[in-house]
Amino acid sequence: MVFDISVAMTWILFLALFPMAFVWLRRAWRITMRRDFSEVALKGGESPANSKKYAPYEAGINLVAGIIILGVILSVLSAALEYQVWSAIAGSTIWCKFFASFALSRQAHASWGKTKT
Repeated sequence: MVFDISVAMTWILFLALFPMAFVWLRRAWRITMRRDFSEVALKGGESPANSKKYAPYEAGINLVAGIIILGVILSVLSAALEYQVWSAIAGSTIWCKFFASFALSRQAHASWGKTKT
């Protein structure tokens, strides 16, 4: 094996999966078990006024993404998936999680039909 930029990027992607899975599963745990809604649908670092309404969606997004990434980590460690397969699953999961969280935060902070005070 020759150590080049593609090997380095592969290792960076793989090692980055660990903190992502940890943070997303911890966030799902906090929302569902501890009823901590401080990280629900954040926009500009602030949660919406009715964050309890959006908590199940945020918990679901984080739980599904965390479980998929955890599965990818375990399958890579057990050599069950080839590089193209696990990198595609991991990349798709990361982008889908970011887009879903972004859409949820914009929905939660929307002010359609509301008067500004």
